[in-house]
Amino acid sequence: MKKIAIYCFAALFAACSSENNSTTTPPDGETEEFIRGADMSFLPLIESEGTVFKNNNVPEDPIITLKNAGCNYIRIRIWNNPETSSSSFQEVKTFADRVHQAGLKVWLTVHYSDTWADPGQQTKPQAWQNMNLEALKTAVASYTTEIMTQIKPDLIQIGNETNDGMLWPEGRLTQNEANFKELATAGIEAVRAQSTQTKIMLHFAGINGSDWFFDKVKDLDYDYIGLSYYPIWHGKSLTDLQQKMNALGSLYNKKVIIAETAYPFTLGFNDFTNNIMGLNNQLIPAFAATESGQSAFMSAIYNTVAQSSHGIGFCYWGSEWVAFRGPTANNGSSWENQALWDFNNNALPVLTQFRDRN
Repeated sequence: MKKIAIYCFAALFAACSSENNSTTTPPDGETEEFIRGADMSFLPLIESEGTVFKNNNVPEDPIITLKNAGCNYIRIRIWNNPETSSSSFQEVKTFADRVHQAGLKVWLTVHYSDTWADPGQQTKPQAWQNMNLEALKTAVASYTTEIMTQIKPDLIQIGNETNDGMLWPEGRLTQNEANFKELATAGIEAVRAQSTQTKIMLHFAGINGSDWFFDKVKDLDYDYIGLSYYPIWHGKSLTDLQQKMNALGSLYNKKVIIAETAYPFTLGFNDFTNNIMGLNNQLIPAFAATESGQSAFMSAIYNTVAQSSHGIGFCYWGSEWVAFRGPTANNGSSWENQALWDFNNNALPVLTQFRDRN
């Protein structure tokens, strides 16, 4: 899942400097659109429980709010067979259709699990539990093919934050490197067989260890390096982040995306669910937990990526995760103070950072 915290003002100031072009020159010399994404995976659930999002205090479809602000990709997670309909195949298909109809692109995060997959857990779907490696490869290929034919993503992740592989234990990278690469290849080949346009991302959470991971997968056929960057977990320097992006992009001749990031607009809370961010010592000193501080952080992220030699975009995580179950809920949101909508569900100034700077 997700993360945020502290870092040095001098390094931050340099990263915040100027606003750069919103296109990047890939290694082959073509120009690709700069990705300005927002993860909205909870939106169908949140809307189903009656939440209304607003812009300038007027109710508005949050997908349209994002589009008008300059967002061009909506990131959606998909789980194989979750306990509820949330992040299920049918929900995601319907949501992806809505996104495409709005004129935005779909960035799909395939967890290859029935629940959250991240560096700490990569649990096989229940239906795949007793499969051997060959059967798992077939299942990955079949499932990915169905995703491609039914949902038609513009960008797809083969796994989510796969620091130690996926589909444990068979696909655990530190224990079964060859297996992981075979499983990932099964997904990649399924994508390529269905589309020559869909971009493929491999996703690592953080900076430390990313060299090791991307060296392991250097022979796989993918397009984008994805990195999660939450200062609370992944370091305090945007300078270090940019240097890592440059080094990885140059070494492996890939574009690099900040696939997940976020920052609080307050340290307050709007329900009784414990928040991930709530302490002053978790903040980057250069950026207060205010509406303007959140916006300035995202401006710095934009600059860091745009000024990187291989940066191609960013995605804000938890964009929609407001306190949708009311102020007394203890099963609501641990992220409402980092959403892109405030405690009145009104769009925040940070949305101006999604504008096209080209």
